[in-house]
Amino acid sequence: MKLRTRLITAFITVSVLPILLTGVVIFGMSRYQISVIEKNYGITGTTYKSFSNSVQVFNSLTEESYHKISKVAIEKPELLEDVTYLEDVNKALQKKNSYLIMRKEDKIIYIGGETDKAEALLDQLPDYGEPDTTSENGVYYGEVQALVKHIDFKFGDTKSGSAFIVTDVSSVMPEVKQLISDAAIAIILILVATAALLIFWIYKGVTGPLSKMQEAAKNIKEGNLDFQLEASADDELGQLCSDFEDMRQRLKTNAEEKLTYDRENKELISNISHDLKTPVTAIKGYAEGIMDGVADTPEKMDKYIRTIYNKATEMDRLINELTFYSKIDTNRIPYNFSTIPVSAYFDDCAEDLSLELESKGVDFSYSNYVEGEQKIIADAEQLKRVINNIVSNSVKYMDKKYGRINLRVKDVGDFIQVELEDNGKGIAAKDLPNIFDRFYRTDASRNSSKGGSGIGLSIVKKIVEEHGGKIWATSKEGTGTVMYFVIRKYQEVPVNE
Repeated sequence: MKLRTRLITAFITVSVLPILLTGVVIFGMSRYQISVIEKNYGITGTTYKSFSNSVQVFNSLTEESYHKISKVAIEKPELLEDVTYLEDVNKALQKKNSYLIMRKEDKIIYIGGETDKAEALLDQLPDYGEPDTTSENGVYYGEVQALVKHIDFKFGDTKSGSAFIVTDVSSVMPEVKQLISDAAIAIILILVATAALLIFWIYKGVTGPLSKMQEAAKNIKEGNLDFQLEASADDELGQLCSDFEDMRQRLKTNAEEKLTYDRENKELISNISHDLKTPVTAIKGYAEGIMDGVADTPEKMDKYIRTIYNKATEMDRLINELTFYSKIDTNRIPYNFSTIPVSAYFDDCAEDLSLELESKGVDFSYSNYVEGEQKIIADAEQLKRVINNIVSNSVKYMDKKYGRINLRVKDVGDFIQVELEDNGKGIAAKDLPNIFDRFYRTDASRNSSKGGSGIGLSIVKKIVEEHGGKIWATSKEGTGTVMYFVIRKYQEVPVNE
């Protein structure tokens, strides 16, 4: 919220909110008092108008009792002389702040209320048959603050009788007075609370963001970027906090990227230095052997030259691999995706692998379990790089006299699964989760006799994931390793004509 809007809101709040809150509080208090009256006295349908009118409220209290006595007076008038019955009726009335007076002829035969109050009323009670006194609405006697409902009837002996239901209306007034008192206190509290909250709101809205930015600036000054600055408001100061947080995140990201970049550069340089040292040393040694005349026969000369060539080829492959990884890691390798028939593509791959592995003395088998004309969307060149890297890694660490590599292609629902199994030395369980990490080697000693940069499988993982697939491995030391990867099938989407 903008500061200008905040001030306007504060002004409107001070002007309007107390009025609204007062109305709500009074409404709530009134409803509460009404519910209390309805619960305590067993009446329903009490309104705010009737709530302010004691007579009207207490008139509703005894409606049920009035009708009950009227019915008994007609059907069983003898019960109105039965003290036990009268006591029961009076107990019910007492719960509603009322009591019963029973008169036969001119004699009072039952008084259910306090004697003093009743006696003050006796002289004012209407006579039998007196007009306009037998209404169920009752007659209010202001002197004694009582509402009297009058029922005339004939006893079983034909003598005249009158039943009076007397309700003390003075007792409801404290509830009304309590409402007024509570409302006055509530108004004062609302005004004070509203002012205090608005002052706190404005103060907090200004000082809160400033203190946060002050603390953030101190952390940045000290080189600490591991904190978070949250914008607590949508105003000028909140926007400033957001901009400050964006700056912190960029500074932290740049610092982390620089550290990562420096670490990886050091690791890369170390790897290149280590992996190039052996072939360079070999080339230098064999070249010196030629220069010194050690290769004094055509056979030795041919051997030395072939070794130099192989070592140079190894260096070239290593450099190309590292260069390729740097490009793929920064997403600078353009993929040429196309629709590839599964069977035909892997048949060609298997044929190439068979010839290559045969020259290395490794037995190769190929099984294709994909039926029909299944297709995948892939970059044929990069997918072949995946297969070649896995196979090259298997051959590199083959420790059996008779090496064996199996290529299997399977249909697994929405995916084509490729399996490459070897009978090499296997991978330890502790190393298996890390084999696809860059520069990771299972041989801690980095035995250069095996060659390699330690990034071949990380390249494989990157390419497979760029194809929307997944790669994993299972292995058992001394038995061999199985590499799995899946590529999603190509599915044609029907076009509605």
